[in-house]
Amino acid sequence: QVQLVESGGGLVQPGDSLRLSCLASGRTFSNLVLAWFRQAPGNQREFVANVDQRGYKIEYADSVKGRFTISRDNGNKMLYLQMNNLNIEDTAVYYCAARWFNPTRSSDDYDTWGQGTQVTVSS
Repeated sequence: QVQLVESGGGLVQPGDSLRLSCLASGRTFSNLVLAWFRQAPGNQREFVANVDQRGYKIEYADSVKGRFTISRDNGNKMLYLQMNNLNIEDTAVYYCAARWFNPTRSSDDYDTWGQGTQVTVSS
């Protein structure tokens, strides 16, 4: 059983940076595909980025490509999302998620979720 806990959200201004972290518990972390999703008020949960078990295969949503970087530390059971040049449209609750087997972009495919961390970008 894996549990995920996000941290690092906050209130920032446009153009600022934030680093989100996701700490996992459980013994199978290195076997899991990990991802970040986000959900803004009134919107569906949307894919942000994913990373395979070894950190070699990474995908990004077009809206964050070039600004966000996903990474993982299997030894410390951590997942990260470095977010640079944030804009107002990035405001959302950010969730880390995990699944077995291959990386996908669909939230329906992920069966383990954290509680979320709020990111607010406002001038």
